[in-house]
Amino acid sequence: MRVSARNVFEGTVKSVLKGLVNAQITLVLQGGETIIAVITNTSADLLELKEGKSAYAIIKASEVMIGKDLVEGTLSARNILAGKITNLHPGAVNSEIEVTLQGGAIVIATITNESVKTLGLVVEDKVSAIVKASNVLIGV
Repeated sequence: MRVSARNVFEGTVKSVLKGLVNAQITLVLQGGETIIAVITNTSADLLELKEGKSAYAIIKASEVMIGKDLVEGTLSARNILAGKITNLHPGAVNSEIEVTLQGGAIVIATITNESVKTLGLVVEDKVSAIVKASNVLIGV
């Protein structure tokens, strides 16, 4: 299967925490970072998610926010991934930002050129890629 989402991360399920309707899935990437997803219990059951199972976190580039000088826990977003900008491609309205995480995974974000300017983003800047858990899809 191929998908149009720019961010597809292979990992291993660390935990599945079920509530009444939704499940919180924690996936550990090969570089050691964790990505948390919130999906329905039905989806978790259909995917047969359990600790130790291989799975993929899938995130559209437009769902990734970029932040500078953030301390973990200062946002409600469950995924705050530290790294540095390794490529920045400006477009007519939006820019594509490539953030290389400490473990080597690459996160692609698409943000407005105005945001790039406001944040003063340049290659080599230390930043965080931020994603709400509800914006993460899980695949197997």
